Parts: sequence; structure tokens; C-alpha cells
Amino acid sequence: MEIEKYIILSDAQLVTFALDGDTVAFETLFKRYREEIYGLCLQRTMGNRGDADDLVQETFVKVYLNLAKYDPKFTFGQWIYTIARNTFIDYVRRKRDDVPIESLGGGVPSVAPVFDETPDQCIIREQHSLQLERCMASLPEKYRQMAQMRFIDELSYEEIALKLDLPLGTVKTQIHRARERLCRLIVENE
Repeated sequence: MEIEKYIILSDAQLVTFALDGDTVAFETLFKRYREEIYGLCLQRTMGNRGDADDLVQETFVKVYLNLAKYDPKFTFGQWIYTIARNTFIDYVRRKRDDVPIESLGGGVPSVAPVFDETPDQCIIREQHSLQLERCMASLPEKYRQMAQMRFIDELSYEEIALKLDLPLGTVKTQIHRARERLCRLIVENE
């Protein structure tokens, strides 16, 4: 097949060809999603280009190795985004695990450690965390559950819809309302 023909193929068609050993099909998928995944990784690593490059590379290696597990119920973009997000979470865990125990001050942090934090910044972060917990607790149960799944557990809208057996539109609407209420509560409590 000529390379120009690959450009017009759908993601699902490219996946099928890639599973059959067509390297040009996988390369087309890579080119199609590379910039978007790189932007996500760059944002999450706070502009660290080296780490973002490593995360993009690791993400696409995982995509390649797990291509047979791709479920066409979801868009390929959603699937690859989930892999990129999980790769980033693994990266944060590895970074956290590389911190010497002596630097933790004898306690085990409840969240991933923030490096180069002054005592004042640490207190402010903990106060914000407590404030967020109080605001989340005051949300109605359906909104609290949605906010927890989306913002704390970092599930996609599709994953939430599947877990709660709700239509995707309902999930998006309720998360939007939960976000609005949460923002209002935060502003009112300040």
C-alpha cells in the first residue's frame, strides 16, 4: 500500500494492519498522536522536555506491546491517552520511590512528596488539601462520587460511565455541575 493511503485510514483500520505486522500502519498511528501525547507529558512534567520525551517513548512502547488488547469500544485516542496517563503515574511513583527514606523525616507522606518545598509551602499545601476534602464532603453524594472519580482517581469520562452504568452525556453533565459546585464552595470558604 502506498504511504499516502495510510493517512486516510481510520485508527481502527491502522490498528488492524499494525496487528498484522504492517510497521507503516503503526508509524502512521505514532505520527497521528505523537504531538498530543508529547504535549500532555510536557504539561504533566512541568515543562521537563527530557522526561516528557522519555514518557512519550515509554507510552508508545506500551501501545505497541499491548496493541492486541485495544478495545474498539473506545476511540484509539482515549485508549492511548489512558496509557500515557498511567505511564505518568508510574513515573511519579518511581520518582517517589527514589527519594531516600532519611529525607522523609521519619513519616510516610500521604501524597507524593513535593520536592524543594519550604515549611510554609508544606503547611499551605496541607491546608489546601484539607479545604478541598471539606468542600468535597459537603457535595451531594452523586456529585462527590463523580468528582472523586474524575479529579482524584483521574478516570476518564468513559471509564466513569462504564463503572456507574450511566450514559456518557449524563456523566459529563454531572461532572460539570460537580466542578461548578466545588469551585463555588472553595471560593465561599476562602
